[in-house]
Amino acid sequence: MAIKCPVTRAEFNDKAQPVTVTINGIQLMAEPKEFSTGSFGWYLNGKVTVDVGGKPVTAQIGMNLTVVGSKELAKA
Repeated sequence: MAIKCPVTRAEFNDKAQPVTVTINGIQLMAEPKEFSTGSFGWYLNGKVTVDVGGKPVTAQIGMNLTVVGSKELAKA
């Protein structure tokens, strides 16, 4: 059973705000985005440093938060 998206594409584009994501104690902002697949949500990319056995390791972040059911909504 498909989950119905509770907002329209226009509502999302008009009212969605950035989402704060914390990774390893560092606050980052995921920005609202319409994805090439037709779905929408938030996107974050960047780099953070993570300690591995006392050594700093740089890690790349690529994260999508996709609104379930948004792909099925009509395009504006």
